Amino acid sequence: MDCRDVKTIALDRLAGEADEAARRELSAHLASCETCRREMARLEDLWTVLGTDADAEITPEFRERSLALIEEETLRRRIREFQPRPRARGFVRPLLQAAAMLAAAGIGYLVARGLPSASGPVPAPGTRAAIATPSAGVAPTLNPASAVPDLAASPRFSNVSYRPADPDGRVGIEFDVTTRQTVVGRPEEPEVARLIAYLVSRNAETAGEKSRAIALVSEHYGAGTTPASPEIVAALSATLRKDSNPGVRKKAADALATFPITPEIRAVFLEALAGDKNPGVRLVAVDALAASAKLSPDAVTIESLREKAVDPQENGFVRAKAASALKAISF
Repeated sequence: MDCRDVKTIALDRLAGEADEAARRELSAHLASCETCRREMARLEDLWTVLGTDADAEITPEFRERSLALIEEETLRRRIREFQPRPRARGFVRPLLQAAAMLAAAGIGYLVARGLPSASGPVPAPGTRAAIATPSAGVAPTLNPASAVPDLAASPRFSNVSYRPADPDGRVGIEFDVTTRQTVVGRPEEPEVARLIAYLVSRNAETAGEKSRAIALVSEHYGAGTTPASPEIVAALSATLRKDSNPGVRKKAADALATFPITPEIRAVFLEALAGDKNPGVRLVAVDALAASAKLSPDAVTIESLREKAVDPQENGFVRAKAASALKAISF
């Protein structure tokens, strides 16, 4: 192996993506090259810092500026001069005229029938509403007065679709409605705990949103505070096992580490220690498992820590922490 290849293979090994042959080749080269050993140690230090560094707080001003720049760049790339193909020029004007006639006819039809009342209950978030449908057997027919949401509240519509008029002259308009709600309650209340677990497990659109939900768990649940519900434990465990963002996984591990160790939590930490690609997550797993083993030593935990302590492919900080943990456990 050439020294120029060490950094690439070293990064693959730190990320858990290097195959066994590459790992052996790298270990053999490091054994004979002092310069590359120092470089490998520097990379391990940097990797650990990246894995344990907390996410920076995103201010509203930064978010607004970023979104404005993205929108400006997107519009700039999309705006192009329209140049119809020569052979299609004869069809463009008739098509536009036909589209305009259809639009005018549709608007005139709606105006003639009168707009529906802007009052009535708002469908539940994520539900689909139908003002009218062209035929029975496709979807139930709803009275516009009861199906149209409160338009004064400016609800967000998505997945809007239209159906042509049926023999009775009724048009169909379908859409999903999203409304904003505020829930206020104590962390120990079952509904509040269930909502927080849902936000951690399934409803966060970005890593930042999920991180804030996990931070809420860390603030209000755990040692000396409200005991975490089974739903919250399950949500954090699933996040630690499956989330693609290492920072989110580490936050989930940090939150779980504050809870009393149960068989379920011990199992997820053992999995993280054995297979998580981020050394920061594995460091949290070592601490949590070591704390549990001090109170109640178990063979699986002790053997897992022993394997990490002597694994030459493991991050140096993880190896040292596992070895130190073993010394503090009486078994």
